Amino acid sequence: MSKALSKQELHNLAMNHVGKELEQRGFEFIAVNSKLKKHPQFVCIDKTNQYYFVIVKVVILPDNPNNYDVVWMEAFKKHAREKDAKVLFAGVGLGNPNGENLPIYLDEDYLIEYNGIQIIETHLN
Repeated sequence: MSKALSKQELHNLAMNHVGKELEQRGFEFIAVNSKLKKHPQFVCIDKTNQYYFVIVKVVILPDNPNNYDVVWMEAFKKHAREKDAKVLFAGVGLGNPNGENLPIYLDEDYLIEYNGIQIIETHLN
């Protein structure tokens, strides 16, 4: 029988998708943190040595992966400004193709909604 993925395994799956995009964009990884609710998941630099804090959020479809907690994000943006880093957000939606109430299983097909990495402006309003 197939094993349903845990929350941590779903998070890791989402991080793998985002990590591949970061690599393709030429980012260099400084730190990776795959623990749930520990932010950021990736600390990267670009070719100009600009630091980026990358937040990966996974949701179960049909929830919208592009939504995030605005109040929490303001506190995180303050942290990024203090470290002279830019903030990137990657929301990933995962689902079972056989029904939205079914879990996602190890080594089986799954649905993904991923609209890429979004830049979160860190300047003060």
